[in-house]
Formats: sequence, structure tokens, C-alpha cells
Amino acid sequence: MDLQIYQRRKMVNQVGLTLSMFAMCLGLFVLVWILFVLFKNGIQSLDWAMFTHSTPAPGSEGGGLANAIVGSLMMVLVTTVIGTPIGILAGVYLAEYGDESYTAELTRFVTDIMLSAPSIVLGLFVYAILVAQVKHFSGWAGSLALGLIAIPVIVRTTENMLRLVPGSLREAAFALGAPRWKVATMVTLRAAKSGVITGLLLALARISGETAPLLFTALNNQFFSWNMNAPMANLPVVIFQFAMSPYDNWIRLAWGGALLITLTVLILNIMARVFFREKVQG
Repeated sequence: MDLQIYQRRKMVNQVGLTLSMFAMCLGLFVLVWILFVLFKNGIQSLDWAMFTHSTPAPGSEGGGLANAIVGSLMMVLVTTVIGTPIGILAGVYLAEYGDESYTAELTRFVTDIMLSAPSIVLGLFVYAILVAQVKHFSGWAGSLALGLIAIPVIVRTTENMLRLVPGSLREAAFALGAPRWKVATMVTLRAAKSGVITGLLLALARISGETAPLLFTALNNQFFSWNMNAPMANLPVVIFQFAMSPYDNWIRLAWGGALLITLTVLILNIMARVFFREKVQG
């Protein structure tokens, strides 16, 4: 009887492993296929003009993505400058002061909702409270929409990393007479800085390719512009529009822009893993 049970369990285990390996290979095949097609078409589209010329008019030859690249960088930079301190300070509050606070519980609940909310819903929210009120699209609205996506990621990662810091480290600082705010900012936050930076990089990778919220907030701009209070070009929306166009030149630029975003996200994820590895080794 025991031998039959062992044989049945062994067979079930082999079936499970086989199905798991098949699913993994299928997923890797699709991923490699997508990356192969992207790199094949994207590399052919990369040239110096892509980084020095603005998006071309319909049907015209040449052009580039300079205005879209600069617009995306500006909105991501504004999102980072504003969202990073908000996310980190909120994470510090939740980890160090929010164990028995109803405010902290409400903050965690809202953060979890925003983490799972579709990005298009956040874009529509910003459209309703900002774009529809001022009656024009703008880079500021785009940055706000991206911030609503990035901040919950930073908050959750910061809180989790701070909770991994040993309690004995806090107790040693308290024993030396350090106030609680200094322990939270100068001891535990410094000890978890690698994990916090990891969360920031993951948030940047998350918002780098978001298209839906920018369609309702920043929209697009064919011309080069530094004005954040006006419609602003950005890579995700330009790729979305150019990829569906009938013009070969626009489709070529869309492939190049898609490759740029993919490489950016890849670099950010590699950096996040490097920082996380340092945290684990430390």
C-alpha cells in the first residue's frame, strides 16, 4: 500500500513538473520572440536623427523623436522630484509610527487600491480634476497622473524595506538617547537605503512606458516644447499613434521608440536588482 501511494505521488509530481516546465518554456518562447522582433525592427530604426529631430508631419520623410524623448524625460523627472519624498516619508510613517493608527490603516488601504487600479482610471481621474477644469492638456497633468502610479510603489517598497531592519538596531539608537524621528530617518532609513532605491527604480520602470494616463493628460505635441503648461510630446503616446498610422516613416519611428523604452526599462530593472543584491548581501 505504501509503495502504491509513493508511486502515485511520484507520478503526480512528475506531471506537475512537466506542466510547469512546459508553461515556463512557452512563456520564455513568447518573450524571446517579442524581443527578437522588437530588436530586429528597432535597431534598424535607430539613427542620430531620431535624437536630434522632432516628430515629422504626416506623409513626410525623415524626422525623429527628440521632442517626445525630452517630453517624457521632463515628466518623469517632475514625477520623481515630487513623488520620491512623498512616497519615502509616507513609507517611513507607516513603518515607524503607524502600527496602531487608523490613519495608517486607511493609508495602506488606499495605497493597495492605487497599486491595483488600472492606469487609465488614474488618467481619467486627473483629467476630471485638472484637465477638464483648466480646459487644456499639459505636462503637469501628465506628471500628476504618473505620480499617482509611482507613489504607491515607493510607499509600499519603503515600508517593507524598513520593516526588514532588525529591531535591535532601533533599540540601540533609543538606548543612546536618540529621538524617534532621528532613529527613523538617520538609522533605519539609512540601513534600508538600498531597498528604498530599488523601490524608486521599480517605480520609474513602471511609469516609463505608461500610455493610457498620458492620453488623457499630456496628450501630444508635434513640436519641441519646454512648456509644461501645454500639451507635451511623450514617447508612449507617439508610439501609440505612429504604430497605427499608414506611413512607413512613422511606423519606423514607432519601432525605434519602442526599443528605447524597452532598453530603459531593462536598465532600470537591472539597476534595481543590483541594489537589491547589495541589500541582501549587506
